[in-house]
Amino acid sequence: MASARNLTRGTALAADLELGEGFVEKFMGLMGRPGLPDGAGLWLPGSPSIHMLFMRFPIDCVFVGRQESDGTRAVVGLRRALRPWIGVVWWVRGGSGTIELPVGTIDRSGTALGDRVVIER
Repeated sequence: MASARNLTRGTALAADLELGEGFVEKFMGLMGRPGLPDGAGLWLPGSPSIHMLFMRFPIDCVFVGRQESDGTRAVVGLRRALRPWIGVVWWVRGGSGTIELPVGTIDRSGTALGDRVVIER
C-alpha cells in the first residue's frame, strides 16, 4: 500500500492508496467493486486515460505528469464525479499516471492543475 499527498496544498488525496502496477490490476481497476471508501484510492502509473465501463459508482480522477527528480508529479488533468458506464476518458495531455479517488476528494483537498503530488510507498 501507499499514499498520495498534494504537497502544494498540504492535503491528503489517499491515505490508503492501492497500487495498480501490473497488467491485470490496470485492466481491472475498480471494475466490479461496490465502492471506494473515503481515504482510499487506486494509483495507475503510466495511464494517461481511463474508462468507466463496468463501474458501479462514480469517481474523481487526478491525472499527473512524469515524476520529477524531487519525487513529485504535476497535476495535468482533473475529472470530477465521473459517472459509471460513460466509456473512455480520453488521453490527458502530459499524463503519465492516474489516481482514482472517491467523489469529492478533488474539492476537499483543494487540488488544482499544476499542484505537486507525491506518491509515497
